[in-house]
Amino acid sequence: MLQRAMWKKTLFACLFLALAAHTGLGAQEKKESAAAQQAPLAADEDLRKSVGAPVDPKAYVIGPEDILQIRVWREPDLSGPVGVRPDGMISLPLLGDLKAGGLTPEKLAEQIRAGYSKYVTDPEVMVSVAAVNSKKYFIIGEVQRPGSYPLVVPTRVSEALAIASGFREWANTKEIVIIRGPKRYKFNYRDFTRGKNLAQDILLENGDHIVVP
Repeated sequence: MLQRAMWKKTLFACLFLALAAHTGLGAQEKKESAAAQQAPLAADEDLRKSVGAPVDPKAYVIGPEDILQIRVWREPDLSGPVGVRPDGMISLPLLGDLKAGGLTPEKLAEQIRAGYSKYVTDPEVMVSVAAVNSKKYFIIGEVQRPGSYPLVVPTRVSEALAIASGFREWANTKEIVIIRGPKRYKFNYRDFTRGKNLAQDILLENGDHIVVP
């Protein structure tokens, strides 16, 4: 009887340890799974912050070299990415060449829907902008993240500088220059933060260069 009681205690102890290990492993797996799910969200958030607000399908005007994502519900052969050519045209299966430049994604979706209605019953079409290449501005000099940025929505100089993560240590924030073709616009960030000369915070245009000395 004593040996049998000892055997039961040993068995219960082993089962308890196995259960504890499994519970700990399950918790660890949940943590790793949660981290894995959050990683792409964090990456998307960083990307969103780097380029500003997402493309508005009702307001954004498609331009040459933009990359569009065409989705036709339940029609994978008609869906996929497509580039806008320099002449503003795109090529789609069955429809051939269509004009995309100068249209909003929403208007283009309406045209594609009308075209595919000849081949598909009540087609559901969505057009999104996968990459903005037709409109961009550039920030060079003493900022944390110099480079080119897509001009997705109306953006002011101060907003562009924030998107570039601010200034480096030795930046001369009083002598910032916006180059627009032959024109030059000065931007004194120090005055701006003090509420002075707010009109200098102009809206950027395609091709503008912000120079931070």
